[in-house]
Amino acid sequence: MKSPKVVISILVVIAFLLDSCQQPTSNEIANSTTDDNLVQYVNPLMGTDSDFDLSNGNTYPAIATPWGMNFWTPMTSKMGDGWTYKYDENKIRGIKQTHQPSPWINDYAAFSLMGIRGSLKFQEDERSSWFSHKAEIAKPHYYSVYLADYDLKVEVSPTERAAQFKFTFPESDSSFILLDGFFRGSMVKVIPKERKIIGYCRNNSGGVPENFHNYFVAQFDKDFEQIHTWEDDWKLKQNTLESEGEHVGAIVGFKTRRGEQVHVKVASSFISPEQAQLNLDREIGNDTFEQTRSKALKAWQTELSRIKVEDDNIDNVRTFYSCLYRLLLFPRKFYEIDKAGSIVHYSPYNGEVLPGYMFTDNGFWDTFRAVFPFFTLMYPQLNAQIMEGLVNTYKESGWLPEWASPGHRQSMIGSNSAINIADSYMKGIRGYDIETLYEAMLKNATTSEGRPVSSKGQVINSVGREGIEYYNKLGYVPYNVSINENAARTLEYAFADFAISRVATELGKPEDATIFRQRSENYKHLFDKESGWMRGKNEDGTFQSPFNPLKWGDAFTEGNSLHYTWSVFHDIQGLIGLMGGEDAFAQKLDAVFEMPPDFDDSYYGFTIHEIREMQIVNMGNYAHGNQPIQHMIYLYNYAAQPWKAQQKIRQVMDVLYTPQPDGYCGDEDNGQTSAWYVFSALGFYPVTPATTQYVIGSPLFKKVTLTMEDGKILFIKANANNTKNVFIESVKFNGKAQDHIWVDHHDLQKGGVLEFTMTDSPNKNWGTNKSSIPFSMSNHKDK
Repeated sequence: MKSPKVVISILVVIAFLLDSCQQPTSNEIANSTTDDNLVQYVNPLMGTDSDFDLSNGNTYPAIATPWGMNFWTPMTSKMGDGWTYKYDENKIRGIKQTHQPSPWINDYAAFSLMGIRGSLKFQEDERSSWFSHKAEIAKPHYYSVYLADYDLKVEVSPTERAAQFKFTFPESDSSFILLDGFFRGSMVKVIPKERKIIGYCRNNSGGVPENFHNYFVAQFDKDFEQIHTWEDDWKLKQNTLESEGEHVGAIVGFKTRRGEQVHVKVASSFISPEQAQLNLDREIGNDTFEQTRSKALKAWQTELSRIKVEDDNIDNVRTFYSCLYRLLLFPRKFYEIDKAGSIVHYSPYNGEVLPGYMFTDNGFWDTFRAVFPFFTLMYPQLNAQIMEGLVNTYKESGWLPEWASPGHRQSMIGSNSAINIADSYMKGIRGYDIETLYEAMLKNATTSEGRPVSSKGQVINSVGREGIEYYNKLGYVPYNVSINENAARTLEYAFADFAISRVATELGKPEDATIFRQRSENYKHLFDKESGWMRGKNEDGTFQSPFNPLKWGDAFTEGNSLHYTWSVFHDIQGLIGLMGGEDAFAQKLDAVFEMPPDFDDSYYGFTIHEIREMQIVNMGNYAHGNQPIQHMIYLYNYAAQPWKAQQKIRQVMDVLYTPQPDGYCGDEDNGQTSAWYVFSALGFYPVTPATTQYVIGSPLFKKVTLTMEDGKILFIKANANNTKNVFIESVKFNGKAQDHIWVDHHDLQKGGVLEFTMTDSPNKNWGTNKSSIPFSMSNHKDK
């Protein structure tokens, strides 16, 4: 019998050469080495078994390069459905270019390609074909599916702004490829002599200027024998070359031999048709399909190999790299390279083509927590480019983005752009205009006048701070002034004020620093000593009544008081003091896990999916499927009970994540739920962005090798680590024992060895001294 290492080596070679869907079985050992094809461990279908009522991720298989301007995905659902690919559906309608960050935000600039043969079917319901996951391959860099109704195979492989398709047809006198320009404005033009289709699509879900277009070009390698288009209401226009309207498309047909391959090279641009052609020429040019596929594989391998894990459990390896893949998708690059080689972007804010970086498709309410801290640790250069993009957003719209897709969108709350900026600057990342960003942060914190207006004439109140005048006057956003989610806003504004105070100090602005540090204590206004929870407060200073801490929504955002009370990221020791000390604080944490999953959904009038996801996982009222509570487990460290954090972190990783279509326990959300897993698997987590500390949890793997951007190597070792040994006996960094339960950002970036010794029983003496506790504003100063 071969050793496990030999078995894995053979499988890795096979996977690399064939790039097939074959993978080792769960009981085989995965040892990631420098020679491994790490892409084989990624499952882009993780999280796709979702719908409106229950999210197991609310993802789709994004066939893309890291942070690519365009993604591609198969469509099982109708045009315009935010759940574009549902794992349990069984028909494919096309492969579409997508820019969707979330089903709740929906898509923009989408168009699709589809192959058929036989009688001409172009309406999306009629043309859809049965498929099976058994005849489907989904990888980050490559997607293939067999369309059973037409006996043909479709393959696609991406670049940042382009892609190559390969259609393998049966023998037929009537083989067709359709390009669907989608609804809400589209145009197609067939140029037979050039074997080309050009056009544009304008579909969007908001957040675009009036002149918004996505210009596309599709270059074929076979002459067209039939050419048709369709116009609005699916009306076929036979033997025509052009169509323009609300929803149009193009059809090209040819005779094919069995096994004949037709290739299509596709690119797009938000700037112009000429730029779309330039993107195609630059990113694909004369490359074959296999060359494009190989380059896309290399792009993913390069990024995934920045973190190499070694473990006995291959499902842990699969889950880790599937999460890391999600973490490296958003925010997307919304910029292009012009003919002079300069970085330019179409502004989704004012409609102009301007120099510089632009990124989009991100909700900072989700991603400030762990996604952006991950970028500061592993991708500081990218982080600086994103910060430059924020400068451009402010200059072009007058405001910082909070939820952009591609421009400002009406979604979520908070002022979390300030946290991302502060986290970047406090960790020493430079190369962008911090003074302009500081000006923008101050604007958010002082006025709500002049905020952007949507196409429907509504003020986009997710930009800036809704209720800021109340907040600055009273120290909180009142419950009874018709501003929803007021308590959540207060807590998040207080953390943003902490972030501003940090930057103000660094920039030598002591008066501002004092003002915003004082405002960052505004969380205290909402603590109700009687219940021991955060509670909405009326304008006259009385608490909301009646009050049910289990009530979702209302004063809080997609959660209840049991979830939001812990949103004092910057001053956990202050919160501990309000609750009556460490023991009382820990008991409140315990209670969240130990109580039944009771809830009050009366604010919504139905049970929203986030509630259901909490209810069904048998963890009490702990709602890991949504972001507000994801840092909560790490707070045991602040109460001198780190062993409870260690046990529960491993429980969440073991139970609530799998590398399967139902692999998440709620919305994945632009990499945030994945980032929690990635950080936690490494053994630490950024509880307080805008500081340089990561709070220690319980490492999942026996060994991890991180390659920093400058080439320095950090080794993370966990001696005796296994499913039972989840507790930390001791920690050393570069051979020196440490008792504090945090690690510093700058120390990690210098490289070295972070060494854990694991055990099967709690060590209640490690990490429990006052000097061991992580940063809190009340009583600590970090480096």
